[in-house]
Amino acid sequence: MSLLVVVAIAAAVLLVAYVTYGRFLARFFALDPRRPTPAVELRDDIDYVPIESKFLLSQHFSAIAAAGPITGPILAGVMFGWLPALVWILIGSIFIGGVHDMSALVASIRHKARSIAEVVRDHMSRRSYVLFLFFIWIALVYIIVAFTDITASAFVGGPEELRRGTKPAVDTATVNAETVGETGGVTGGAIATSSMLYLLLPIVMGLLLRYTRLSLGWATVIFVPLVGVVIWIGQYIPLDVGLIVQHFNPELSLLQADFLAHKVWDVALLAYCLIAGVVPVWLLLQPRGHLGGFFLYIALAVGAIGVLFGGFPVQYEAFKGWNAVGKTGETFFPFLFITIACGACSGFHSLIASGTTSKQLRTETDAKPIGYGAMLLEAMVAVFALACVMILKPGDPLLGQGPNQIYASGLAAYLGVLGVAKGFAIAFGLMAFTTFVYDTLDVCTRLGRYIIQELTGLQNWAGRWLGTALTAGVPLFLVMRTSVDAAGNPIPTWRTFWFLFGASNQLLAAITLLGVTVWLWRTRRNPLVWLVTGIPTVVMYVMSTWALAKLTLPEFVDGAGRFDAPADPVPWAGLVLIALAALMLVEAIRAILGPQSPPAPMEPALASS
Repeated sequence: MSLLVVVAIAAAVLLVAYVTYGRFLARFFALDPRRPTPAVELRDDIDYVPIESKFLLSQHFSAIAAAGPITGPILAGVMFGWLPALVWILIGSIFIGGVHDMSALVASIRHKARSIAEVVRDHMSRRSYVLFLFFIWIALVYIIVAFTDITASAFVGGPEELRRGTKPAVDTATVNAETVGETGGVTGGAIATSSMLYLLLPIVMGLLLRYTRLSLGWATVIFVPLVGVVIWIGQYIPLDVGLIVQHFNPELSLLQADFLAHKVWDVALLAYCLIAGVVPVWLLLQPRGHLGGFFLYIALAVGAIGVLFGGFPVQYEAFKGWNAVGKTGETFFPFLFITIACGACSGFHSLIASGTTSKQLRTETDAKPIGYGAMLLEAMVAVFALACVMILKPGDPLLGQGPNQIYASGLAAYLGVLGVAKGFAIAFGLMAFTTFVYDTLDVCTRLGRYIIQELTGLQNWAGRWLGTALTAGVPLFLVMRTSVDAAGNPIPTWRTFWFLFGASNQLLAAITLLGVTVWLWRTRRNPLVWLVTGIPTVVMYVMSTWALAKLTLPEFVDGAGRFDAPADPVPWAGLVLIALAALMLVEAIRAILGPQSPPAPMEPALASS
């Protein structure tokens, strides 16, 4: 089967869904272009700023489509086959993820662009609000741990002869397949150098935009090509921390040195989170997000070109069986549905939709392309990522590597259609992945800081540093731990936390949908609520709590079947999440069975159709 046929069918399904189900959702929420949005009514040109939909779509899309829709589909595709992964991406994004994102955005603009947590407080209780904030913060910690560690893994390793300097790192075309390490023929040190140089670009760009007359258009023209330059430079001046560690500790093997180097990069990346969480947004977050958005579009274009003109056949297994089991024992149900979080449904999106996007929505009807359309675009990113698995043969050594290496290899194959050198192509893929991760780390750390400040009431400089330090410090404690499997082999931290992140992220989506359902039912009593948001709520609650229970509860039982309190804090955090979700469900039931609420002043009735 041709890869082009599969991807074309997926694209057609998403397009038809946008036109048809998207139109139904617009009627369901009674979107009215004549009704003023909070961005217009409360405009202050600081937080509340109405933006044209085409520009807001780009901003919102780059914020939600980070590395999640790449990592999850690749992991699930390898574990369970590409067909069920593709089906979940399509069905999930159309009927659950898109509804989740759009409903969170609409709920926010109907409540003066306040966060989804505040919507919950208005229609459930103050207790629900606090529970929700705690849940969000724990979920953000899981996200930071997973993405920090998977990025650090890209900064170490690679073919030893390239790392020792016996061959130029750019000459990867002649590297024997058996010598290709975790970074696919490009050293991790090269990616580390490119990544560090990349982070300097938005700082320089931000300073020039603020203190000179440089326009954003010219800044884009100048700095986007410089991203390619730093990718190229990195291959010649690799920052190989593993070799540095081995130099000062010659008794260590290179594998042992790389293990320590991985931890060093974990610490360095979390230090970046600490800084990124407190510096002004104009200095780092905004220019880096701007560059990252263009990188995302370039990566999408590369995938489209490769699929259209590469002539790649689908070689990987379509379906590996209902009882397919992953490397660490993840069964098909429920792990497929939490492994692919972003790309099908992601609770993280509700934080973006109700946090910044709702304050910039120019008209209510823009909620369809931005809330629903951006989710379907992210599903397309997930399809292109899954395609990187589909073109591999079963048993390919690359399948045993991390999703960042599989993605980089896929992009390299697509770029090969254009005649791009393999070394640069793989470096481009790894840098693209890393760049998307920075989007996630920046936003999650800042959101975590906001939550700590809200819970403590500390809105001054002390609150900023305390909130950021806690949000980055807890992940630091978790990434420094080493987990092992039943055979005593170390398990990468990102792999352990990816499933916890997926489960908590999907449960966050379930709670968001629950809050939206309560709001809609209490204000309108429209039976369609149970179909549009009620069923997705149930699906996400069942799959996410089921997965969390399978990940958490066995840790509280010893070999003899007796209760055993684990010393590991991770199972306890999972137990807390399950408890918080259960309490939220109780609060929701009480609110649903309670008296009907009057509609908010800006809240129109739901369409009867």
